[in-house]
Amino acid sequence: MIEPSKHQPDPRTQRDAIDAGDFVYAATGARVRRLTMPDGTHWFPAVDVCKQLGHTSPSKAVADHVPEDHRATLETVSQAYGLSIPAGGEWRRDLILIDIGGLLLLVTACTKPTAAAFKQWAIQVIEAVQRQGSYMLEEAEVQPAGPGAPIAYAMPEQIADAIVRLEERNLQADEQLAVAQQKSLALQQQMVDTQQTMLETQQQMVGTQQQMLETQQQMLEMQRAGLVAQQAMAQAMERIANRLDALSVERPVPSAAAFETHPTTESVLADWRERLSVTADVWAVAVVIAPVLVEEGELRQPLEAIAARTGLSVQRVNDCLRLLREHACIRPQGATEDGAPVYVLNQR
Repeated sequence: MIEPSKHQPDPRTQRDAIDAGDFVYAATGARVRRLTMPDGTHWFPAVDVCKQLGHTSPSKAVADHVPEDHRATLETVSQAYGLSIPAGGEWRRDLILIDIGGLLLLVTACTKPTAAAFKQWAIQVIEAVQRQGSYMLEEAEVQPAGPGAPIAYAMPEQIADAIVRLEERNLQADEQLAVAQQKSLALQQQMVDTQQTMLETQQQMVGTQQQMLETQQQMLEMQRAGLVAQQAMAQAMERIANRLDALSVERPVPSAAAFETHPTTESVLADWRERLSVTADVWAVAVVIAPVLVEEGELRQPLEAIAARTGLSVQRVNDCLRLLREHACIRPQGATEDGAPVYVLNQR
């Protein structure tokens, strides 16, 4: 049997009086990564410890406070025990590790308030060694039962208090984190609802714009149809004017007596052409109202009806009727029940 080296702890008898995780937690206020070797020694990444202790430069802190016999690279430690380097991008070969002694040195150099209780306990250990020559942890009042069970030790009061306070702080932090997460989830849900509402509004706007485009398209088609109708009306009026010109040349103008006794649409239109300079709009109105005046003796049609037949606006129809009145072609004679004026022929 190979006996363990006197320079290394015997793994058959070694045990941690204080759990290494609690030890580090009390010293740094956090659970840092740890590598436990087969002989029971513990190594910690220096960058993790320095981060928790508040050292801004891990390499400088280790160089200033940890001697070389308490620090080593991950590759050196692994080769010393014949182990492979742990997998993962954070476990590099040149990663600096420190042992328990190096951890204690970094804690001693730390100015973080959470390390105060640990420092006080360390001072008591030093004072006890100075007075008594050694320091022994007190055994717990209740020991584990069973053969071969490890001896239980009572954790120093300062370390226990520090761990309790840190655990309470972590619980409070966890509660605050949970509340913050709930608020964040609620806010995210509210944002999703708002985005959904915005999407629906945008869809409605797109639908409204589509309807507006369709309405504009219909209006354009109606305008085109109106232009076509006006062009057709103008051509028809031009043909009628040409025909009347031909009739006025070929036929003699009826006498006033003949006009008074037997007025016709042709004689009325010919008479009106003598009385005023007939434009296309006036002629369009004259062609529509002359047959009505001849056949019915009076004109009771509203302006809107005449405008619809001529393709002119109501205002333009009213202007044409006013021109016919001024040249004594027609004259008003009362009004309808709706208030529309009634016109009759003004015979000479």
